Amino acid sequence: MTSAESLFPVADGARLRTKVVHDSLQSAPDSATVRGRARRGPFRPDLWLNTRQRNAARRRVFYFRSLDILAVVATVVVGIALLAGGAPLSARLIDAAPLILGGLMILGLLRSLGLYRFDKNHSVLLHLAGVGAVVALGAAAASALGLALHGAAMPWRLYLAWSAALLVLLPCLHMIWSLMVADWRQKGALTPSIAVVGATRHAERLIHEALERRDLNVLGVFDDRLARSPDAIGGVPVLGEADALLNHRLTPYIDQIVLAIDPKAEARVRDLTARLSVLPIRLTLLVDPKTAEQRNAALEKLAQAPMAPLEGPVDHDRRAFNKRLQDVILASAGLLLLSPFLLLVGALVRLDSPGPAMFRQRRHGFNQEEIVVWKFRTMRHDAADATASRQVTADDDRITRIGRFLRATSLDELPQLLNVIRGEMSLVGPRPHAIGMKTGAIESARLVADYAHRHRIKPGMTGWAAIKGSRGPMHTAPEVRRRVQLDIDYIEHQSFWMDLWIIAVTIPVLLGDRMSVR
Repeated sequence: MTSAESLFPVADGARLRTKVVHDSLQSAPDSATVRGRARRGPFRPDLWLNTRQRNAARRRVFYFRSLDILAVVATVVVGIALLAGGAPLSARLIDAAPLILGGLMILGLLRSLGLYRFDKNHSVLLHLAGVGAVVALGAAAASALGLALHGAAMPWRLYLAWSAALLVLLPCLHMIWSLMVADWRQKGALTPSIAVVGATRHAERLIHEALERRDLNVLGVFDDRLARSPDAIGGVPVLGEADALLNHRLTPYIDQIVLAIDPKAEARVRDLTARLSVLPIRLTLLVDPKTAEQRNAALEKLAQAPMAPLEGPVDHDRRAFNKRLQDVILASAGLLLLSPFLLLVGALVRLDSPGPAMFRQRRHGFNQEEIVVWKFRTMRHDAADATASRQVTADDDRITRIGRFLRATSLDELPQLLNVIRGEMSLVGPRPHAIGMKTGAIESARLVADYAHRHRIKPGMTGWAAIKGSRGPMHTAPEVRRRVQLDIDYIEHQSFWMDLWIIAVTIPVLLGDRMSVR
């Protein structure tokens, strides 16, 4: 008996998992099954994660460091409390200083020496040895300062107990972290996914090298010269022309687009760059490496470090982590405090007109991911417009009585707190537009070349455009262009404090605006 395997992406909340279907037919797989398997290619992750979810996995390193900080602070506080007879706040600075210095030194060295990188090429034992060495250095520094301050009266036993506790606690934590990272890497949660443009020998060499390394997924090849292109390159299917990437179902899973064409073909490079730069995905031109070392260096750059870096100045990963922390705390608190009010609004919607209290609509999220956005229903159920093909106008006959009030105050958006907690949206960001939304008779996305750049960040419940008067329906091309420009301005200047300010002014701005149609 032969067993053919077929992998299909299956929606599981915001995550796609692979579903294995076994064919128990006695005969060999037919030609359609063979063709389907070839279209999937050799890079088949056990766990299908889109770019947003993979980025979230990479940024878990910030949680790792936070727990290390808590562990070190806890041991320092306990040590100081023992020195002060159980009251750490009453401890003298001269007694507390050695332990504080040792703790700060340990945390600083863990970060500066790259012990949160969890590189795949480094052994776990070597990593744990590095953690132990850092703890020993911190303990030595604390002891040296304690000896200088207290001389023979230095509390050696307490210092030894503090050092021993950290020598057990931190390596154990890092062992757990290392095992978790290894598991994520094995499942593909940390493996970058790329699409290759150009069915060339450069692409074939890249695919063969990636298959040997297994730290990079090549999901598909795209080429404008389909008539001369094979069905697959190195087993990776050729999925269409370059423009197919603009709306392909794989696009939300792609971290980077690699142009595997001859750099000397400058006109073609410029043309492809111009056409694909509208996507919120980084473009890389692959220059054909001549040696094995150069090829490995090029692939290493594409694969990059699996975990977000902690060292250096504030970067995009740290900023995204801070934004996510802000979202989780504020959205959870808001949902908890507003839950009785939300139940009341839901009941009023049901009493006002027949139909469900909630309205769901598919919209574009980060990197053009399709997400389901929740709102209170404001239209008659029989007139619901899931694709926003007809935008709302003043005195729109589809809007219910309670719906007019909810839209005027933007209270219909409050259920999106659930989207924020799930990680599909943020409290602040470009407003998510319905897929296929039209301005007049033309799809809004086709009116502005940079429209897709709105998707370089997660959509928000409110945003820079919203407080600047660009909210609600867009009936003309200039309105679309202004919305997109405001969204891009926000993306380029986003910060933790800017988000707090936007949140603070959103309610007074919305309530004070009686002119906008919402």
